[in-house]
Amino acid sequence: MRYPEGGGLTAERRAFRERIRLQADARFAAGEKTAVIAKDLRVSVRSVERWRRAWREGGMEALRSAGPANSPTVTDAQFAMLEDELGKGPSAHGFVDERWTLARVQTVIRRRLQVSLSVATVWRLLKRHGWSWQAPARRALERDEHAVELWKKEVWPQVKVSRRRPGRGSSSRTRPDSR
Repeated sequence: MRYPEGGGLTAERRAFRERIRLQADARFAAGEKTAVIAKDLRVSVRSVERWRRAWREGGMEALRSAGPANSPTVTDAQFAMLEDELGKGPSAHGFVDERWTLARVQTVIRRRLQVSLSVATVWRLLKRHGWSWQAPARRALERDEHAVELWKKEVWPQVKVSRRRPGRGSSSRTRPDSR
C-alpha cells in the first residue's frame, strides 16, 4: 500500500495539505496569479486552479479538509453474520448451483449487510478471515476408482501404440529416407 494504515492520508498529512490550501486562500483574495501561487507553495498549477475554482464557489470553507475518506468496512459482527449466510449455501440466496463465486459473495454482502464492496475487496476480506480459494474436482460422481486403475494397468498398455516406425529412420525432416 502507498499510505500507512492500509490507505488514505494520516491526520498530520491531511492537516498539512489543508494549511497549504488555506495559504492559497489569502493569496486568492489578494488577486495573485495562479502560477506565482503554485511556485511559492510548491504545488502544481492545476491544483491551484482547482482550489481557486472551489474558493470562488464556496469561499474558504471549500478549501478545508473534508476528513478521511470513508471506505466501507465489514465489522467482525457483520462478518460473523456473513459466515452464517454463506453456510446456508448459494441456493438459499437464489443461485442456481452450489458454487460460491466472489461476485455471488459480493451480492450477498450487498443484500444482507447493505455494504457495497468491489470483488477485490471481497477477496481480501475473505482471505483476512481465513477463507481460501477452492476449485471443484472435475470428476463424475459415478466414477469407479478401482475400474479406472484396472483399465490403466491392463487395457492402456495394449491400446497404446509405439510412435516408432518399423524400420530404419532418419533425423532429417526434409529427406527422411536418406542415410
